[in-house]
Amino acid sequence: MNLTKYLRSPLAAYGRAIRETPRNIICNRTLLLSALVYALGGIPGTWDQGASSAISSLPSFQAQFDVSSGSDAAAIRDLVSLVYIGQAIGAALSFFVNDRIGRRWSYRFYILVWIIGQLVAILTPGWAGLYASRIICGAGIGALSVIGPLSLVEISPGEIRGLLTSWFVVFMGVGLFCGVFTVYGCYLHVVPSRLQYQVVWFTPCIIMGLVASATFFLHESPKWLIIKGRREEAIAALCALRALPATHSRIQGEISDIETDVAKSRAGGSNLGSILRELFTVRSNLRRLQQTLVAYALAQMSGANSVTSYFMPIMSILGVGGGVQRSMFLSGMYGFAKLGFSLLASFFFIDTLGRRKSLLIGISCQMLSHVYLGVFIKYHQEGPVSAAASEAALAAVFIHAFGYAVGLLLLSYVFGGELWPNRLRSLGSAVSQTFHWIFIYAIKFSVPSILKSMNEWGAFIFFAGWCFLGLLYVFFVVPETSHMSTEEISAVFEGPLFTAYRRTKRHIIEATAVPDLRDDQSVSQSVNKAE
Repeated sequence: MNLTKYLRSPLAAYGRAIRETPRNIICNRTLLLSALVYALGGIPGTWDQGASSAISSLPSFQAQFDVSSGSDAAAIRDLVSLVYIGQAIGAALSFFVNDRIGRRWSYRFYILVWIIGQLVAILTPGWAGLYASRIICGAGIGALSVIGPLSLVEISPGEIRGLLTSWFVVFMGVGLFCGVFTVYGCYLHVVPSRLQYQVVWFTPCIIMGLVASATFFLHESPKWLIIKGRREEAIAALCALRALPATHSRIQGEISDIETDVAKSRAGGSNLGSILRELFTVRSNLRRLQQTLVAYALAQMSGANSVTSYFMPIMSILGVGGGVQRSMFLSGMYGFAKLGFSLLASFFFIDTLGRRKSLLIGISCQMLSHVYLGVFIKYHQEGPVSAAASEAALAAVFIHAFGYAVGLLLLSYVFGGELWPNRLRSLGSAVSQTFHWIFIYAIKFSVPSILKSMNEWGAFIFFAGWCFLGLLYVFFVVPETSHMSTEEISAVFEGPLFTAYRRTKRHIIEATAVPDLRDDQSVSQSVNKAE
């Protein structure tokens, strides 16, 4: 019976779907290269996050900008949080650019804006220029956070849409890891001159410059080409992305679906006013907006990004930092762990277990980690604690990273890209990302005050409480959207959110059910052999 249950599970259904998909679609170099290039847009934001959390510990930075300690959360609050104001601005303004000049040129433009901000940070002698650079960099990062997942969703086949979209988050992990270890390497091997901290900001400019150059070898989004009336180019682009001829039924079906969606969009009006009315007055679209905004809000209120940005002060609170060099190394390993966990989640959780189960597992890990850290800090403040308890506290920080990578980190970006219909995808992504960065700014600016007012240990219980609320929300409200087409996802949001999971559960049962007698016989044969 156990084998029968497994063969009818979502995991087995996902395996069957992958096996039934033509190899030339999944192993298509054009598709994978395009996904890789767009996913690399996740690097600037987390490179900045990792670097800003540790760069204030460099002697050269402290001397240039008169910073006393990199472990003082209040001292680095503006450096850490100000960039998110720019990210909110960039995400909001991206809507006016993405549909006007296309996905590729938008991507190049945002990279250029970010590089300009980095150069300002490199050349500025004081805080005024540094704050300006944070806003400029943030504008580029915020816009990249919209165009990256949006482009990945538009070019990906449904069978691996979740996997390819999650690459953006994987490269966010790469950026975090590289950013912290670049600071660590400069601390160890570069003399404490201005060059020491300038290397940290200049290195990613080279990487993203190469990424921008690679976009000239990509095809434009077929959906955007259809919107602009360039049907032949759209067919050619889709043929390249699917490695199929134009006469193939799949190509014709996808083009037909896009054209139908575009026709519906034009029937509803294509100006900004009509799109805004559709987003904020149509009930199903308001449900989409609620789902994405709550996902982004829970991601921040769970405390995950707060741990990343204030990692060194938190290590000091836990009493496991052990000096600047050790804290930097642990920060780098934390980034490396998040990268590994993101890879694990993208390949083995998001499409195999599904969106809901991934969220429930991830948020549970975060909540339990926060509870332990809060209790540990309380006892640590009252007296000595054992070495084993300290090691467990450090382990809890890394378990927390696993939970975030599996759940709220990946799923918020996937939801932000896949839930929207084609007509509203650009605006919906821009609006949700704008609030996403506002949420991050609010929580990161508040963390030093939260730690102080709640006697440090209470902050982690506060985050655990939000994780508990997140579990309730996911269990009762979040639908399962894995392996669903855009049209099927749209149907889910036509009804109340509190019944959405029951509707998607029926879809899962139908998808995982063995479709014909031959499959039933193969299952029975497998069970008999096992017995």
